Parts: sequence; structure tokens; C-alpha cells
Amino acid sequence: MASGRVLIAGGGIGGLTAALCLAKAGFEVALFEQSAEFGEIGAGIQLSPNCTRVLHHLGLESALAACAFLPDGGEFRAWKSGRVIASSVLGQTVQEQYGSPYYNIHRGDLLRVLVEAAERSSAIELNRACEVTGFEQEGHVLVMAGGSVREGDALVGADGIHSAVRAQLFGDDAPRFTGNVAWRALVPAERLPTGLVRPMATAWWGPHKHFVHYYLRSGTVVNCVCIVEKTGWEVESWTERGEFDELKSDFASWHEDVQALIDNMDRSSLYKWALHDRAPMARWGEGLVTLLGDACHPTLPFMAQGAAMAIEDAAVLAGCLAANSDVAAGLKRYEDLRRQRTAGVQNGSRRNAKLFHLTGVKAWLRNQAAKRAGGRAMHNLFSYDALQAAQARKGA
Repeated sequence: MASGRVLIAGGGIGGLTAALCLAKAGFEVALFEQSAEFGEIGAGIQLSPNCTRVLHHLGLESALAACAFLPDGGEFRAWKSGRVIASSVLGQTVQEQYGSPYYNIHRGDLLRVLVEAAERSSAIELNRACEVTGFEQEGHVLVMAGGSVREGDALVGADGIHSAVRAQLFGDDAPRFTGNVAWRALVPAERLPTGLVRPMATAWWGPHKHFVHYYLRSGTVVNCVCIVEKTGWEVESWTERGEFDELKSDFASWHEDVQALIDNMDRSSLYKWALHDRAPMARWGEGLVTLLGDACHPTLPFMAQGAAMAIEDAAVLAGCLAANSDVAAGLKRYEDLRRQRTAGVQNGSRRNAKLFHLTGVKAWLRNQAAKRAGGRAMHNLFSYDALQAAQARKGA
């Protein structure tokens, strides 16, 4: 399929990156976003080299560098003492080893960069306030979107964990509540004592909860994500306001640095949401229709790879469609190349949800193991080249 028209349901990070990758590969793209405007309410995310090489390939390097933060490293710290349990080097070392950087970036900034790039492309049609509600396929794909019918050669459901495309393909089953509730908030760096937050992506491990923070926007803002095991509250909404006093109580006995971050949070940016996921899927599509990102592999944030997996999907999808004259075969190959890797990240993130929250002797053993752990897992993540995956494994 050296050329053709691909329809994409969903204008989030995965859908927009897919549109850009497909356009670069020579396809026309029509993307349908249900909201009136493209926008991300969420705060920060981490982008590792396995996905930044895709974004740089799309010509976004300078735009990303202007709004991101490059951390020197990552570290795990003890919840009460503040002692560093283990650390890893990022920064220039990662750039030199993998050829692409490790960014911390606000979701809204990343989405803006992607939207602006898509708007500059004559091959991409962006449709706002245009929700995909269903499809039909027989030699081509007919999509019902925004009250009209649109035709294409393939359909990609990048419409999130509650994907309508997924529901039509495989049935509408509910995602699983993981027993974890996440708080997120931003802290203006100018409110904090100098040196309180190091230029690191930091995760504090504690009993039944953990606390993550890192800089965004060239170091002017600190992003905080606070995960707590809770029952009885399962609201899955990025716009649900959180109560400051509840968050303060959840981390009441934690280290003074964590207290300083909580006390200086911008309370207008404090949100709370229940974390859901799904088990890995055996199939992602059928015929001329496939899924991408959270629509097929919703992932907990405990490996910082959710957005990265969607961005990798986008590059592999474009490569597989470009390399196969038969659309259905190209989509099937894309799924075959991606399922094992994304399932590994889903399962690893689930394991980390338990690992980060251990108590007593189990926590002590975890800390000892973390000190001895090498960089093999990080290398397996960072070294993956989605731009070459379709070519390198052709016929495998």
C-alpha cells in the first residue's frame, strides 16, 4: 500500500503521531477527534529515546527542545528518610548511547507540537468535534463520524481506553480498576527552596503508595504524580478535582521534601483519578481495521511508557502499511510486531504497581535488589527502533 487514505479515530498523542508518520510515508490521512479542540488536561509525561527518535524523525526536535526538560537521571528514594535507593544516568549519556534524548514534557505542550505539525501537512485532514461512532468494511472502510459517512482504505482506532472502534470489533467490556488512585498537580518551581528538587525524575517508594516528581517546561514547573492504594472510589476522569486536605493526609508522615512539594502545589491544578487498565489482547483488529495505543494496550504509568508505546505503534503501523500492498496483511503484521512488546510493558507496569508499594522485609529485599540491578531492562526499552521494526523483522 504505497499510497491510500487512512482514517484515524482519536486525536490524542497516539492518533496524531500516527497521522504524521503515515503522511511522511506517503499516505493521505483523515483524523477525527470527538472534542471541539485538541487538548490534554493531564500534566507531565516522560518520553524515552525509543519514542523520541520517532518524534525527531518527524522533524519535531527543535519544537520539543523549546518546551521540554532534559533530566540528568532517574532515582528511587525512601519515603521517610529520603535516602537514595538506586539511581540511573540519563541526560547526555542516554543521548550518546541511543541517539535520542530523554524528555520530561507537559502533555499539553506535546499535543500542541503534534497538532501544529499536522496542520502544516497538506496530507492530513483534521476534523474536530467529529466522533467516530461506528464503521463498516467490505473492500474499503466506511466510517460514521460527526453525523456523516467517510471512506478510506484502512481505519485506526486510536480513541483511548473506552474505544468505540474496539467495542465494535470485540465487544464493550469495562476496563479493570487497579486499586490505585492517582493525584496529579503542578508546583511552580519559584515557590520551592533552591536545590529541593534535583534535575532528576524521582520516585519515592513507600508503604501502599508512591510519589513521583520531575521538572517540566525548561525547569520552571515541577510535575507531581502521587499514587495511593484506595478502595471505594473508582472515578476515571482526568477532570475530577482533588481535595488538598485528603492528599495532605495521604502523605502526612512522608519526608519533608515531599511535604514541601505538596504545600506549594498549585491547588487549581490538583486532580484525582482512578487508574484502570486491561489485560493484553490476543488480537487488535480485523480486516481493514486495527487499534493503536490505549485502545488496545492501556498501561499503568509505573514504567513511564504509556505514551511511548503509542508513539512506537504509530511508526510501526506506517512502516508496515508502506511495505505491504495488501492493507489487511500490513495491519496484521503491525499487530504481530507490536503485541509482545506492549504486553511486556503492560505486565511490567502491573508488577511495578505492587513492587513500589511493598512493606517490611519485602520492601528491604526490593531495595537491595534495586541497588544491584543493572541497566538491562532500561536498555531493552530504549534501544528499540520503531522506525526500523517493520523492515528488520520482515518475514519473521
